[in-house]
Amino acid sequence: MAVGWDFIGKSMKIDRISGIAAKYAGKPLSSFSHLSSHASRTLDISGVGNFGSQSGFVGEMFGATGDLLRSVSVPTEADKPIIVELAVAAMEELIRMAQAGDPLWIPAHHDNNSISGGNNSTEILNEDEYLRTFPRGIGPKPLGMKSEASRETNVVIMNHTNLVEILMDVNQWSTIFCGIVSRAMTLDILSTGVAGNYNGALQVMTAEFQVPSPLVPTRENYFVRYCKQHGDGTWAVVDVSLDNLRPSPISRSRRRPSGCLIQELPNGYSKVTWVEHVEVDDRAVHNIYKPLVNSGIAFGAKRWVATLDRQCERLASSMASNIPAGDLCVITSPDGRKSMLKLAERMVMSFCVGVGASTAHAWTTLSATGSDDVRVMTRKSMDDPGRPPGIVLSAATSFWLPVPPKRVFDFLRDENSRSEWDILSNGGLVQEMAHIANGRDPGNCVSLLRVNSANSSQSNMLILQESCTDSTGSYVIYAPVDIVAMNVVLTGSGIVEVGSGGSLLTVAFQILVDSVPTAKLSLGSVATVNNLIKCTVERIRAAVTSENVQ
Repeated sequence: MAVGWDFIGKSMKIDRISGIAAKYAGKPLSSFSHLSSHASRTLDISGVGNFGSQSGFVGEMFGATGDLLRSVSVPTEADKPIIVELAVAAMEELIRMAQAGDPLWIPAHHDNNSISGGNNSTEILNEDEYLRTFPRGIGPKPLGMKSEASRETNVVIMNHTNLVEILMDVNQWSTIFCGIVSRAMTLDILSTGVAGNYNGALQVMTAEFQVPSPLVPTRENYFVRYCKQHGDGTWAVVDVSLDNLRPSPISRSRRRPSGCLIQELPNGYSKVTWVEHVEVDDRAVHNIYKPLVNSGIAFGAKRWVATLDRQCERLASSMASNIPAGDLCVITSPDGRKSMLKLAERMVMSFCVGVGASTAHAWTTLSATGSDDVRVMTRKSMDDPGRPPGIVLSAATSFWLPVPPKRVFDFLRDENSRSEWDILSNGGLVQEMAHIANGRDPGNCVSLLRVNSANSSQSNMLILQESCTDSTGSYVIYAPVDIVAMNVVLTGSGIVEVGSGGSLLTVAFQILVDSVPTAKLSLGSVATVNNLIKCTVERIRAAVTSENVQ
């Protein structure tokens, strides 16, 4: 069965939504005040891109170092020979893991009520055979941890040189995999490799890996990354944990040799074989997410490869010079097209970096009073280049729907059904002004939408939206675009298929509630967002379970 996450996004200040949220319960959408944003069909989209840099979608989203990343020190000179030895052994193990067959890897069999990625070639590691084949490694599995191992192969539209560069540059790696990598830093570079390429490059890193939900704790790893060329056009990049070098190991997870083998193919394509092998204490995962995590899809090789494949398609699309005739009145040049795609990328990064259960965030559960639990947390944004200062309030909740994920995804990204669930669009007619396809699947696209207000005395609103789907997940992330000023507020939802064609939907909001970072959060702001998220859940639940969606 396919697994998916859908993420929906929205952008405005708390004072512009409080009236809507507070008055919503029990009233039709048409009763809400509308959110103003002036727009016309002749909008220069490159200007919208410029507003993005002023309002917080720009900048290094993974530069904040937080308590966890600051707690990891640069390795000492005495550590470096040990690190090199570990890296060399890990590279040998990765190559063998990537190329071996039975009995090391055996086919995985899933029953009808389990979650899988819909790929019959999915394999699982024979742990007994693994221990016989690799008796040394990084030592026995720690008490309380369990093993997760997976392997996936795919052909992607990117040459091997660019793939290696992405993997060895922490900023590019964090951007491409922003849905998986919540924070990352390079702590030390032991070798830059051979002049002109990354052959032999060694770097010590720390990173947090996430599912975009507060219900699944992030996995933090301290590791060395080693890149090596193996013959003509074949490269390998491997990670292995360095927990034993820490003064007091506190990690809930560690990486056994994990990474990918990259083989050059004609016409700018590459064959990627990814191995993901970790040991983790996952007891803190919420029960409703355990099937997703236990299946290996949440953090496994299939998700890494699917994300890479989708992002390679997206990058290829961003370099295209052709503009559909129907978009020419909005997107007037290739530069305008790139600007719209770049702004959408910043929006997606902003959402992903703030919705997960990073160790830098502390979530609180609100009492549910007959509804699903809503988790809330606040973050202070200060001295963060490219992001507005202030207090950001996030809220998230999860619930089950008896509808397959693809139907929910298609419903949420369809502008014609938006008025059925999107409270803040106030029931207005939604029109797609521009559409940029950025993948093989029709669900992979960036759109500029205009909400035509049902009330003639109120202004229209522009919405920038990116939707994307692959074999492991789907996202719909959007943000209202105010031509005069843009404030960071994003909303999201995530869908996971749970046996018998049902879906687990997670809805999340991120809102800038005060532009002063030192201000105290008011109870009214919390109540507003809590009310807004519950009302949105009710609208989605009612809409997608109606006959027209099923």
